[in-house]
This record gives sequence, structure tokens and C-alpha cells, in this order.
Amino acid sequence: MNTLKKTLALVSTLAMAATVFAGCGKDDSSSSSSSKAGTEATTAAGEEETKADGGEDATDAPVSGTKSEEVGAIDASVKTGGDTFTVAAWNADDAPALIAQWKGTDYEQTKTDLADNKMDGIELINFQVGGGEASAKYDELFKSGKDLDVYFCEADWALKYINDDSKTLALDKLGFTDDNFADIYAYTDAIGKDSNGVRKGVSWQAAAGGFAYRADLAEEYLGATSPAEMQEQVADWDKFVAAAQTVADKSGGKTALADTLGGMWQAFACGRTQPWVDENDVLQIDDSCKKFADTAKTLWDMGGVTQNEQWATDGSWQAAGVDGSCMGYFVSTWGFGGFFLDANGGVGGKTYGKWAVCQGPTPYYWGGTWLVVNPATDNGEEAQALIKSATVTNDSMKTYATTKPEFVNNKTVMDELISSNTVFNQDITGEFKDGQNFYAELAENVKSLDFNGLITPYDAAIKTQFINAVKKNYLAGKSWDDTVAAFEDNVVANVPGVSIG
Repeated sequence: MNTLKKTLALVSTLAMAATVFAGCGKDDSSSSSSSKAGTEATTAAGEEETKADGGEDATDAPVSGTKSEEVGAIDASVKTGGDTFTVAAWNADDAPALIAQWKGTDYEQTKTDLADNKMDGIELINFQVGGGEASAKYDELFKSGKDLDVYFCEADWALKYINDDSKTLALDKLGFTDDNFADIYAYTDAIGKDSNGVRKGVSWQAAAGGFAYRADLAEEYLGATSPAEMQEQVADWDKFVAAAQTVADKSGGKTALADTLGGMWQAFACGRTQPWVDENDVLQIDDSCKKFADTAKTLWDMGGVTQNEQWATDGSWQAAGVDGSCMGYFVSTWGFGGFFLDANGGVGGKTYGKWAVCQGPTPYYWGGTWLVVNPATDNGEEAQALIKSATVTNDSMKTYATTKPEFVNNKTVMDELISSNTVFNQDITGEFKDGQNFYAELAENVKSLDFNGLITPYDAAIKTQFINAVKKNYLAGKSWDDTVAAFEDNVVANVPGVSIG
């Protein structure tokens, strides 16, 4: 998110300082990209290997047969040779690192130069907003006619641009083929294509999620002494509810198993088997909606989930992990160096080193960012080179994984790093008991995700309206019919383009 030779990748490894696990906008409805940790990465070995055995899931099949790092010629219709290569993003969490990786420059200097508009030939437009707010900023940018070559799109609203040929360029115009992306994870493939199956965007990261829990409390309340034993007790939502009840009973109501309804919803919403709207943009409320509402109310009433708000500005969400009122968090790759580190009390904090990760009740992802190209670009060569470095070249992706650090969108690279017990970041690894190889758990989750045919341009807005309706109605004791009616009213009022059947 110019092909870097191995020597250049090594220089980049030495030069780049780690920043954060990031990639999504700080937004209750979807993903969050305001991770704030600034820890320095290391590639020393030492994590306990927990990589699972077994064959590749059918949903994890490559995009095509053979991965290729060779990129073809740029189409004659794409302009090249422009004076300034302009990249736009909602914050500076990723763009400076990706640009430094591509150019082989020092990360800190690159970040400073981009902020001061002093990097020769490259401009970064940094909106300095959450990912959920970025779409409106892009609309203003396009309306202004300002120079723009490459920009970042968040998972929940990416299709708004990917489905608009006036806003995104088909990547085959830059010489990319499916073979270049044969190793990306299936869910990222689906989000990067328009409604006609044309690839318009590609992500350098996979925002795999898992369930991180206090290992000491799991042993005390559930008798679970390993991630495998914990997974056995939370392997589906019914088991999760049962485990939450046990924790509530044994803790005297002091400890909730889950962090927030928002965290649960990130995971639960990935279990849908049909899209939020049909081919006519009519809202669909499937059985999973009622299942979530019932699960949420049961946990809410028993004290199995805290009543904290995700992203609460008073810090109550993170504090719950430190004081023991919360036993576990739904957290994605980018969150381990951000809000989850805060939930440990930071490096050396009260609960630092007492956590573990399991897959949780369902495979899910939370957020992610896609690189897309403005069809009006006049820097096709630079756009091709940046995307190739970020998403195609294995050596550069491996370097980025261990210096940013990042769970990169490349199964071959991640499997190799995980199986060799790579410590992507010592401070983050230190959060976990016995230095657990937590990426191994996340890798198993992300490999089973496939959202082909399930992604719509309305997902972020509809997801927000649904959980809001559940909170304000179902948890307050109103009927399911009343909750559905409120949800439908919310959609009509807040999601243009969607109708009610």
C-alpha cells in the first residue's frame, strides 16, 4: 500500500522505523486507523511457533495459478511524465512508510519531508481525519480538480469509488494481471474489484481479526491454560455466550468476557451469508441479524459484554482490560499496537504480558485499505511502481512486514515469516504470555474469509444503522419487530440509494 532489488530492500529495512498497526478509519461503523503506538520494530527470532497444520481452504485459493512479479507495459491511454506524483490519504499512518519502502529512503526523513512538502516530485495530501470521514474529503478533492494520482480507500466505502470508472483506473491499464496478485487473501480480492469483476484496487495489508484475552483470567474462570483450550470454549457464538455466563458467575459479575458491542459486531457481521442489499438495492435482513441481536442482549443482560463504547474518549474501553472488568477484546492486526496495547496499560503496564490470542467464535476481518489510481493520473509509471512495491514484490513486502510492522497481503510471505517465528515487533509480542506467535492465529482466520458477492457500497452505513437500532431498541427491551422497524427507518433516512422491500 521501480522494483526494489534485494539490496535496496535491505537498505530500507535498516532505514525504516516502525510506526503503528494501522489501516482503517476511526469509526464505530467499521474500521479504525487511529492506532497511536510508535514502537520500533525488530526481526529477531523467538516467538513460540503455533502455526496450524493442514491444507489450504477452498476459499483461500489463489486468484490464479501462478504468482508473478513481472508487470506488463502501461497502456498508451494512461498519461506519464507528470511533474508531481500526488498521493492522498486520510492520515499519515501508512503513505509515508509505503513511499519510503518504494523509494528506498529513510522513513522518518520521508515522513518529515512529505509533511513539509519537501520531497522532490512527490506530494502527500493528508486530510488528518478518521477513515470514515475520508470519502467526503475525496469527493471535495475530485470536485476541485486538484492533481491526484493515487489515493487510499477504506474497506467499508471503497466500492463507492471502485465502481465509478471516472474515479478509479482498471489496474490492467498499468500492466497488472491476476497473476501478480495470486498470493493475496480472498477477501481483499473481492473488495478490490468492481461489480463487473474488474480489478480497480489492491491492498498491501490483511486486517485479520482474532479474540485476545487475559490468559490469567481464562485459567481462573474457565480453566483454559492454552489458546487451544480457550478456543474450544469460544468456538462459536453459543459457546461464547456460555463461556461469558461462566465468567460472570465465577467473577461475581465483576468481569465481562467481551470488550464492547462494537467489537462483537465487527466479528459477527463477517458471518453474513447474503449481502446487505439485493441486486435492486433493496435492504435484506437475514437470520444473522436476529442472531446478533439475541446474542448481544443475552450478553448485555448477564454482564458478558461491557457497556463501554468503542473509541470512548474517556479511555474506559481500554481501562477495562487493565482493571479486569473486561477479559477479552476483538482486535485486528492494526489494533495490537494501538488500542489493545493501551488495554494492557502500555509496555510494562499492569496486565502487559498476561494476554493470549485465539481465533474466536468466527473468522473475521476489521478494516483494511486499498490503493486505487485516479484515471486522470499523469504519472502512470510512478503509480505502477508504488503499487508493485507495496503489493506484488515479495522481497519488499517481506521487508515491510517486519519494519512497519504489518500483516501484509501475501500468503507466501506471511506463512514464511510466521513459520520461522519472526518477531514482527518486540513490544507487541511482549503483550502475550510466553511470546505467543499470535499472527499464526490471525492467519488461520483470514485464510477462511471469502466475501465474493457479499460486498456492497452501502455496507458501512447499513452496519452502523443496524447496531444503533439494536442498542436503542432491542437492548432497551423493545420487540424485534420494533427494532427492525427502527432499523429500516434509519436506513431510509441515512442511506441514500437503498429501499425497503
